Amino acid sequence: MPRDIHVPFTIEEDHEDGGWVAHAALTPDAFANGEGETREEAIEDLKEAILALADVVGVPEQLVVTLPDD
Repeated sequence: MPRDIHVPFTIEEDHEDGGWVAHAALTPDAFANGEGETREEAIEDLKEAILALADVVGVPEQLVVTLPDD
């Protein structure tokens, strides 16, 4: 059964080689990377890397916290 997981990521423009790179940690010891000519391509590549990584290391437990309105 499909399920959504929330994975924080960072993305930055690669000024040295051109394009964009994205990084995320699925677990404290399992990292995924994506790259692309555009920001959107790098994010899509990262999504694919996260899916592949989840097949290997599994999906971590998640805790959802609802923040009160200020």
